[in-house]
Amino acid sequence: MNSQKMQQLVEQELLSSYDSLYRLAYTYVKNESDAMDIVQESSYKAIKNSSSVKNAAFIKTWLWRIVINTSLEVLRKNQREVSFDAAKEQGKEDIYLDFDTIDALDILNEKERAVIVLRYFEERKLQEIADVLEENLNTTKSILYRSLGKLRIKLTEGELSHES
Repeated sequence: MNSQKMQQLVEQELLSSYDSLYRLAYTYVKNESDAMDIVQESSYKAIKNSSSVKNAAFIKTWLWRIVINTSLEVLRKNQREVSFDAAKEQGKEDIYLDFDTIDALDILNEKERAVIVLRYFEERKLQEIADVLEENLNTTKSILYRSLGKLRIKLTEGELSHES
């Protein structure tokens, strides 16, 4: 497939997946403005490097990987500039309404967070998540179950302290 046709396919996928890509970025940075910047930067990277995609079937997972990597770059940069808590935005309400769950994601490492977000927030299949993370399916399943255990402990801690 020629590079111009691949670029068109990437652009089409970006347009149709914008909301999902934004939500993915938001789970990392928890800031509307930063999430939009991440999607914009990721879109630029994807269009610029669209000729490197060899199979159109992998465009979606390739885009998810770009958004995750760009989100992690922004987090590293922000950690150097200001504390993470100070950077939280108190503005518009986002589509993810369960902020206890969003905050609980902070206890997970990068891969664990990606698996949880892609599986439960974006309703992706385990094989698709494995492709995005470049892991085998069984490793992805293990990460998922380990992450769910961590989240269960974190979320029930809060309930126990409220009952006391």
